[in-house]
Amino acid sequence: MADKQPKEDPVNKVKSMARNLLDNIFDDLMENNVLNGAELQRLGDGVNLLVKGTENLAENLAEKSQMASKIFMERLFKEQLSLDSHTENENDESENNESSSSSTESNDESEENSDEEKAESAMALALPPPAPQEIQASETNHELKLCSYDYFHRMKTTKADEIYPVMEQKGRTRLALIICNKEFKHLSYREGSKVDLKGMKELLENLGYSVVVKEDITALEMEAVLWEFAARPEHQSSDSTILVFMSHGTLEGICGTLHQKQKPDILHDDTIFQIFNNRNCQYLRDKPKVIIMQACRGKGTGATWVADTEGASACRYDHTFQCCFWSDAVTKTHVEKDFIAFKSSTPHNISWRTGTFGSLFISQLIYHLKEYSWCYHLEEVFRKVQHSFENVEVLAQMPTIERVSMTRYFYLFPGI
Repeated sequence: MADKQPKEDPVNKVKSMARNLLDNIFDDLMENNVLNGAELQRLGDGVNLLVKGTENLAENLAEKSQMASKIFMERLFKEQLSLDSHTENENDESENNESSSSSTESNDESEENSDEEKAESAMALALPPPAPQEIQASETNHELKLCSYDYFHRMKTTKADEIYPVMEQKGRTRLALIICNKEFKHLSYREGSKVDLKGMKELLENLGYSVVVKEDITALEMEAVLWEFAARPEHQSSDSTILVFMSHGTLEGICGTLHQKQKPDILHDDTIFQIFNNRNCQYLRDKPKVIIMQACRGKGTGATWVADTEGASACRYDHTFQCCFWSDAVTKTHVEKDFIAFKSSTPHNISWRTGTFGSLFISQLIYHLKEYSWCYHLEEVFRKVQHSFENVEVLAQMPTIERVSMTRYFYLFPGI
């Protein structure tokens, strides 16, 4: 086998190129009688200075390549990140001036689309790289880890009073619903949403759910879909359900496809909880109901500057359970129970999304469910997702676990 030729040192290569370039230039000048020998001699000092300067430049760039790379990537990240936001002032046009209205809406949407188109490679930089889970989050071949039957049986018998009952696959009819709005009449197209939809659908199917997908619908249509889904008889022989919403959003809820500032098209959180509460969806009574929302909840960045001292006390919001009686006047139950909602950001703040890799929240959620749902209960998996967003050196986004009324731990036990 022939010996491989050693690769040329890039610094020496730059030096050689500089020398050859100058040699060729001065050869041409001599051949064309532009310079004579005496004139060339007088330029010798300047030529030497130029060559040495080129060599020093090459060496300096080589020594500082790491810093240059860091600066380049940080600048690229800042330029390419996009927001999963409908930009509330996008439709701030005057109803009395139709021409001005069209121009304003077009310009605002064009500006937002331009931001989103710059997001092609931002996912690789979105979260700090040292942790393996952040690197693996975007790997398409990352497989769901399955739970062994021995572990499932041990948990089922030793912690029966602490965990929700989980049915085995035979005879089980789990259902999940995904509502994904990508195209809007007045708002920008949600680049990357197809990636989120594909990833979530595959994950839920691997977790044993039959997945119903609805795309590009209004708030009224979303409500109708939810009522229809809540009435499905399959819930009676299921142990849980998962609802996933991916759309533009506001603090008030999820945007339908007709949303604009003057005429809101919003599916409110309360509507979702009411449709699936114990009064309206008895098939899912005492069963986990998981709500996942990927949408902005405002325009804030979610970051602030703080001193390394005690800060202001945090505000906490509690929900009081209500009670109702069934029509037979024998049993009593909580109206709202066994819910957990996991949202992509804190109230008033934005959610980050890229055109190629989808949203950070959904990507991290998929990774952590694949990695940990075989041995951790769902709320703990959600906390692991939150932990992956703790570093705010690059961006700030903090998913929130809200409106929790679960009385037990919910294990998915994939593979069972």
